[in-house]
Amino acid sequence: MARALDLARRGVGRVEPNPAVGAVVLAADGRIVGEGWHASFGGPHAEAVALAAAGAAARGATLVVTLEPCCHHGKTPPCTEAVIAAGIARVVVASSDPYPEVAGRGLARLRAAGIDVVEGPRAAEAERLTAPFRRLVVAGRPWVTAKWAMSLDGRIATSAGDARWISGEASRAMVHALRGRMDAILVGIGTVLADDPLLTARPAGPRVALRIVADSLARLPLGSRLVRTARAVPLLVAVGPSAPADRVAALEAAGCEVWRGPQADAAERLGALVAHLGGRRITNLLAEGGTGLFGTLLDAGLVDEVWAFVAPLLLGGVAAPAVIGGRGAPRIATAPRLAVEDVTRVGDDLLVRGLVAAGADVTAAAERGA
Repeated sequence: MARALDLARRGVGRVEPNPAVGAVVLAADGRIVGEGWHASFGGPHAEAVALAAAGAAARGATLVVTLEPCCHHGKTPPCTEAVIAAGIARVVVASSDPYPEVAGRGLARLRAAGIDVVEGPRAAEAERLTAPFRRLVVAGRPWVTAKWAMSLDGRIATSAGDARWISGEASRAMVHALRGRMDAILVGIGTVLADDPLLTARPAGPRVALRIVADSLARLPLGSRLVRTARAVPLLVAVGPSAPADRVAALEAAGCEVWRGPQADAAERLGALVAHLGGRRITNLLAEGGTGLFGTLLDAGLVDEVWAFVAPLLLGGVAAPAVIGGRGAPRIATAPRLAVEDVTRVGDDLLVRGLVAAGADVTAAAERGA
């Protein structure tokens, strides 16, 4: 199963909105006779690849797979039928598939065909790997990762507004790699006005993210780098009901997609935007700031994962902006707590990565497997 999980990780950033899945075929003596992973959206599933690699050696063998095999016709035929036809005697599955057309039916189909089915080995790792897929299927919204760079005293810029560069070159390279596997990147208009970002992965990754600006009054400058590149890299501007019609028309004429949320309340509108993105099957959403956007997302319980780059800087200054705005937690006991998954030194910076309250189901799964 460890090998199957390693194979599955090769598909991250390439298979969404499908889950990343890996599979291994074991002969009776424990030798690996076939293996595979879901390599691209619309391509063959991991089980089909592994069975094809095993060929005749699959008969009477064990299939080890990270996710319940599908039992419905999608872009590919049902994997359950391929497993049965190959003569597999035993299937070991790490985790079930929450997709409504599968959801236990795949395992039931295998058992009905006389195949021995074992569930659960390394379930926590498998569920964590497919957490974005699960969030989309169960909650109808993307997995939201909040990424920021801050000084050791929690500032994202100096009191004079200087923010380049808080993090080091190695951290910035890691961020570009992260962007390269995202479906969408979200920033607030304040960040755009302050930094004029491009929000692309350099070098390019396996995905080209939809760039999104939360901009209630359609203030995004037509001369910004985002708008100037809108015909080459998709850009969505999320505006509110009071956005001037002439500004919206100008953005659309420049090649931007404009989404108008009817909600006057910014927090409600942001929640509706995230739900809209889920309807478009966007699986991974990267939020890159600023303070107001992070605060609204966290207040609404919409942040699943955090990547915080902490630089060895002490900026100080009462006016220097902090990372997160919004209402905030009234008491320490009620503050969202990060379930830290990893702390890594990246050049001179530290990367703290973990799950917050919105990812509690995945955290609970990890605790069950501990």
